[in-house]
Amino acid sequence: MIFSEYVAEHQRGLLRFATALATDDALAEDIVQDVLARAFTKWDAISALDHPHAYVRRMIVNEYLSWRRRWARVTPYADVEPPGREADPAVQYADRSALMAEIARLPRKQRAVLALRFYEGMTDAEIAETLGCAAGTVRGYASRALAQLRVQIADDRLPTTPRLAEESA
Repeated sequence: MIFSEYVAEHQRGLLRFATALATDDALAEDIVQDVLARAFTKWDAISALDHPHAYVRRMIVNEYLSWRRRWARVTPYADVEPPGREADPAVQYADRSALMAEIARLPRKQRAVLALRFYEGMTDAEIAETLGCAAGTVRGYASRALAQLRVQIADDRLPTTPRLAEESA
């Protein structure tokens, strides 16, 4: 398969995967663009592999993980959410937006494990091979990530006014 055929067939899927990883459309586009530019230069070697798509997907994961480290040194992070992070006004997308915001708070590797498991449908062994770690480590990342999401979602549903203040009034 030549590179242009590969891109035509897989670009949308790679972009969706990167968006699930990064939770930001613009960052996902940058990651996919950088990865495809690098893949083009060594496409002969990549296309000769048994699973070139798995290799490119791994390149996206690595680029996502290194992108955060690289820009963390340059870009200051504010305590407030950047513009464009508001929940969708449509009711049917409100829960999705809230969940994506909670996922964005997870550490990078935990987020990568969740994206590979639930978006790509990979097994723990496949995820471990993709990330270069043990299957037990993958299960640990997934367990901690899901527990963190449960706590965050439960905390968001707690009442904002304490009951003691209401009872004493």
